Amino acid sequence: MIAANLPAWQVVVPLLAAPLCVIAGRARWAWAVAVGASTLSAVIAWTLLVTVLRVGRLDYAMGGWEPPIGIAYVIDLPAAWMLVLVSTVSAVVAWWAPASVHREIPEDRHNLFWAAWSLCTAGLLGIVATGDAFNVFVFLEISSLASYTLVGLGPDRRALTAAYRYLIMGSLGGTFLLIGIGLMYQMTGTLNMADLAVRLPEVAHTRAVLVSFAFVTVGASLKLALWPLHAWLPNAYTYAPNAVSAFVSATGTKVMVYVLLRFAFGIYGSSFAFDGLGLGLPLMSLALAGIYVANAVAIGQSDVKRLLAFSSVGQIGYMIVGLGLATVGGVTAALLHLVHHGLIKGGMFLALGNLALRSGSTRLVDLRGAASVMPVTVMAFVVGGAGLIGVPGTAGFITKVVLVRAILDEGLWPVAVLAIASSLLAVAYVWRVVEAVWFHEPEGPLADATEVGLAQQLPTWALIGGSVVLGVWASPAVSVATAAARVLVGAP
Repeated sequence: MIAANLPAWQVVVPLLAAPLCVIAGRARWAWAVAVGASTLSAVIAWTLLVTVLRVGRLDYAMGGWEPPIGIAYVIDLPAAWMLVLVSTVSAVVAWWAPASVHREIPEDRHNLFWAAWSLCTAGLLGIVATGDAFNVFVFLEISSLASYTLVGLGPDRRALTAAYRYLIMGSLGGTFLLIGIGLMYQMTGTLNMADLAVRLPEVAHTRAVLVSFAFVTVGASLKLALWPLHAWLPNAYTYAPNAVSAFVSATGTKVMVYVLLRFAFGIYGSSFAFDGLGLGLPLMSLALAGIYVANAVAIGQSDVKRLLAFSSVGQIGYMIVGLGLATVGGVTAALLHLVHHGLIKGGMFLALGNLALRSGSTRLVDLRGAASVMPVTVMAFVVGGAGLIGVPGTAGFITKVVLVRAILDEGLWPVAVLAIASSLLAVAYVWRVVEAVWFHEPEGPLADATEVGLAQQLPTWALIGGSVVLGVWASPAVSVATAAARVLVGAP
C-alpha cells in the first residue's frame, strides 16, 4: 500500500513536515523534523527512479479520481531524474545547515525557518511530480513564497530588499505562467498535461494559443533567471543565509528549466514551438549572451557569493542552449547540466559557508590565505570550480562534450566555438578565488582558524564528490539522461 502511494508521499512528506516544524517550537526539534522529511523524500525519490527504470512510467490518480477529471501525478524518467536532484540536495544541505542557521538566524525563528524549508522542498517536488498544468502554478507559488521567506531571513538587512525584489519579479513570472495556463484551458477545456498535448494541436493556429505560449515562455524564463531576466538572482543568492543560497541555487532555477522543457516539448510540442515558431534561435542567442555577460561580471565581484550567483546565470545559459537545439542530444546535455550544476553549485556554496563560519565573511579580501588553515574546505571549492570550467574528470567536462557534440550535429559550429571559448571566463573567475585563498597569508579571524567539523565537511563533499563521480563514471548518468531526453522530445 505504501509503495503504491510513493508518488503522493514524495510531496506529502515535506508538506506535512512544515506545520510540524512550527508546532515543534524548539530549534533542535524543528531541524530534526525537517531533515527527517528531506531525507525520507530523498529515499522515496531514489526508489521512484529505480522503479521507473525497471517498469516504466508511474501514474497516480489523487483520491482515486482518474484524469482528466482528477489530478494525476506522473512520474516518468525526466520527472524521476529531477525528483532525485531536488530531494537529495534538500537533504544534504539540511544536514549541513544547523551551525550556519544558528549563527545567522535568531533562535526564536529557527522553527519558522525549517517550516519554510520544508514548504519550499514540497513545492519544488510538486512542480516536478504533477501531471496537471494548474497544479504546476500552485506548487510554484508554494515554493516561491517559501523561497522569499528564506531569502529574507538573511543576516544582512539587504536580504529584505533582495527578497522583495525576488518577490516582485517572481510574482510577475508566476502571473505570466498562470495567464498562459488559463488561455490553454480556455481553448481546450482541460488542465491535464497529457490531455493538453492531444487537444492543443487542434487549435494551435489560434491567437490565444500563440499568446499562451508567449506568456508561459516568458514566465518560465523569468523564474529560471534567463539573461536578461535574471535581475532578482544575484542579490537573492548573495544576501540569503548560506544554507539557503546552497539549496535554492542548486534546485530552484533547475526546476524551472525543467518546467520550460516539459511545457515546450510535452504540451505544445516540438513542431509547434521550435519548427513552427522558431523558438530555438532566440533562446540560444539569449543564452549565449547570458553566458558571456554573466561570466564577465562574475570576474569583477569582490564577494564570492555574488561571484557564484553571476556564475549561476552563465551556467543556466548552457542548459538553455541545449534546450534550444530541440534535439535528443541537446536535451540530454541540458538534463546532465541540470544535475551537474546543481551538485557543484550547492557544494561550492556549502564550502563557502564553511569558510564563512570561520572568517565571518564571504568577501574575497577576508578569505585570503584560507588554504593554509582550511585546506579540505578550499579543495572542495577548487574541485567545484574545476567542474564549472569543465576540466576532464569532472561532470562539467562530460556535459560540455555532450553539448558541443549536439551543437555540431546540427552544423552550428560558431555556437560550438562560443560555448567552448566561454570556459576561459570561468577560468578567470575561479582563478581569482584560488589566487586569493592559496597565495596569501591568512589575516584576521582566519589567522587562528581551524577546519570545520565532519558535520559540515561530509555534506560539502557529498555534493562535490557526486559531481566527480558523474565525471569519472559517466556512462550510467548519460544513458539515463538520454532516455529521459527521448521521453521529453518524443523520440523513439
